Amino acid sequence: MLRGPATINFWADDLEAARKWYAELLGVEPYFERPGNGRPAAYYEFRIGDHQAELGLIDRSYAPPGLPRDPGGVIMHWHVDDVRAALDRLSSMGARPYLPLTERGEGFVTAAVIDPFGNVLGIMYNPHYLEVLGR
Repeated sequence: MLRGPATINFWADDLEAARKWYAELLGVEPYFERPGNGRPAAYYEFRIGDHQAELGLIDRSYAPPGLPRDPGGVIMHWHVDDVRAALDRLSSMGARPYLPLTERGEGFVTAAVIDPFGNVLGIMYNPHYLEVLGR
């Protein structure tokens, strides 16, 4: 039934700052903007990673009623080749620690940060991800 993430959405009070921050982090500009056409954007979307997963940035004014402002809940982990190096880069860009680098055994390593906009960004070295990618 679940075939893989389609779009992961992050919220930001300052959508333009979030777009710039994620463009710098990812090394690509968003491929999609809404509404566009000279009006301020309410949504930006990036395609990233080995499977071109979508990361959407949404102006927080469109958030569902009652959406907590504090980080927490589900953590989506993105595979990285070097968790320590990714943490160092994220920290240098202003992300704050959320979960420390943790060795989970059998080659699995996880960590998470809070981006400057209050979203939890999980990172992980996952040998199974690499096995699937290699097939």
